[in-house]
Amino acid sequence: MARKRFDDSNCSVARALNEVGDWWSLLIVLQAMYGTRRYVDFQQQLGIAKNILCDRLSRLVENDVLAKVDVGEHGSRYEYRLTDKGRDLFPVVIALRQWGDKWNPAPDQAALDLRDRASGRPISPMQVQDADGKPLALRDVFLPDLDEEQAG
Repeated sequence: MARKRFDDSNCSVARALNEVGDWWSLLIVLQAMYGTRRYVDFQQQLGIAKNILCDRLSRLVENDVLAKVDVGEHGSRYEYRLTDKGRDLFPVVIALRQWGDKWNPAPDQAALDLRDRASGRPISPMQVQDADGKPLALRDVFLPDLDEEQAG
């Protein structure tokens, strides 16, 4: 069965999921954030089948999340590097990690201790904030167009 695509959807979440919405793609992006660059290293770190890795890397390059760079050592050798678009997934990955640590922690292992490189202090939980930096909960936000439709 063909996977549904959301290219024409009005929902930006659905369109984003077209590009990075399967677990292998996000895990590849996470590994790239850790500094993994070579195909063989992605394969070793993730334990992913070669055909799936090839497909996901190609898709991430096609969607400009990763760039495939010929580093030309000893013939053709490629590395996969995060683009600006890929680096912009950093807060998404951190929020997902924090959510996972809270709701689905590893049974016999502490959560990863992410710290600010400059200060050494733990990073704060990701949160949605208003323009002044005040935390917002789900009930504090609305979609103007949707509220107008429901009222009418």
